[in-house]
Amino acid sequence: MAKSLLADIPAEKLPVHIGLIMDGNGRWAEKRGLPRTAGHRQGAKVFGEIAKYCREIGIQYLTVYAFSTENWRRPPEEVDALMELLNRYLRETYKHQEENACIRFLGGRDRLSADICRMMDEVEAGSAKNDGIHINIALNYGGRDEIVHAARMLAQECLDGKLKPDEITEECFAGRLYTHGQPDLDLVVRPSGECRTSNFLPWQSVYAELVFMDVLWPDFTPAYLDEAILEYLKRTRRFGGV
Repeated sequence: MAKSLLADIPAEKLPVHIGLIMDGNGRWAEKRGLPRTAGHRQGAKVFGEIAKYCREIGIQYLTVYAFSTENWRRPPEEVDALMELLNRYLRETYKHQEENACIRFLGGRDRLSADICRMMDEVEAGSAKNDGIHINIALNYGGRDEIVHAARMLAQECLDGKLKPDEITEECFAGRLYTHGQPDLDLVVRPSGECRTSNFLPWQSVYAELVFMDVLWPDFTPAYLDEAILEYLKRTRRFGGV
């Protein structure tokens, strides 16, 4: 295995929380004359490899965009294939147990099957005490939907007399997001050649460094992640200061 480009970088300089927009699976398959579902299968394999690599190099939090609220508009057979891949992943999460991974699912569960929701609950509960890498899987997730969900929670707390409107702070609001208790994103990487974030963690990524890469997700390797992190390290993060 080739030496990582990050081998000589001190761990404390690495981003704490990385977001990955896993895009380009369908186009990868179409370029090869394969059904789009083949691209999703390859993309799922790459996710496992990248998650393992992130743990190895010391990344503490990894959030991947697996299925957005807008993805339901895709052809039914493609959605069904994605749900089957999810089902298979949930049955095989013991592999992440070996990596001491704490797994959390971000997103609403109203459109997911009862069996999938049950397995998601079991995975979260079973991995909750793991203190290695934290892996967030954004599933049936939309950033605006998450913000509305948090706002509704706060509104209900105000109606119930548990909270006053003038007591709502940024920290209070962040505590009602799916990522509550976790640090904001430091780096967001989007392969596939697209240059937008597509409703991915808008609150948590306000000061994230964005890196767009012209490679389809099924072709994404640890070397590409190294390149993205090296680009991150070149940037000066002022957080509004000077």
